[in-house]
Amino acid sequence: MSLKDEAVAFVKDYFAKNGDALTKVVIGISGGKDSSTVAALCCEALGRERVVGVMMPNGTQKDIADSKRLCEFLGIEHYTVNIADAYSGITGAITASLGKDSTSDQYNTNTPSRLRMVTLYGVAALLGNARISCNGNLSERLAGFFTLWGDGAGDFAPLAYLFVREVVQLGLELGLPEDLVRKAPSDGMCGMTDEDKLGFTYDELERVATGRTDGVPAEQVEKITKKIRGIAWKKRLLNIPCFIPSGKNAADWQ
Repeated sequence: MSLKDEAVAFVKDYFAKNGDALTKVVIGISGGKDSSTVAALCCEALGRERVVGVMMPNGTQKDIADSKRLCEFLGIEHYTVNIADAYSGITGAITASLGKDSTSDQYNTNTPSRLRMVTLYGVAALLGNARISCNGNLSERLAGFFTLWGDGAGDFAPLAYLFVREVVQLGLELGLPEDLVRKAPSDGMCGMTDEDKLGFTYDELERVATGRTDGVPAEQVEKITKKIRGIAWKKRLLNIPCFIPSGKNAADWQ
């Protein structure tokens, strides 16, 4: 079976065991390769009428046009929920309670992610009979590049054991526009790509993680190895149904 066929079978099986013929999937749509691929995958497995996209800008999102284009390309039901007021409200309440006059980078990064997951579950509750996807990939998980109880949460995880390279492959097999599939991943907030912030590329990370370090500078190997070991506690907390392609052993990536 191809990667696409295996992934489609996983989604079909998950919903057969965790829903019925009307159960929908609610997906946070960022306009990047991961959410685009998950949305296309679920359309292929379930039919577009069972897929709901939710765009969640925090005020203004520069690339939200990509999110809208993806929803229109797939022809899925979609909504925009701006979390700016919720973020402002909870931030004001927390800082006032703690007597703080500012927030940290960690707070500024993680809180919007967690509010977005709250939003997805809120949408699902109002729609009724729906499941939430976790869109993160293996490269992000190995690097700890996700927020606990934010984008690291969900009911099932189609990409959890796919490296970025494999997500691109799957997205292309599903017929997505190449510019969305190959779009440089970023959080959409700081103006830097994920790789800029990590200090190494996802290709280098995959090569180190799979023992193929030829051509990767020694200092990068050391940095990546240290990163993977340093966040082991975090990635082990992903305990939801995950798609594991043939040829991969889940225990190798726990």
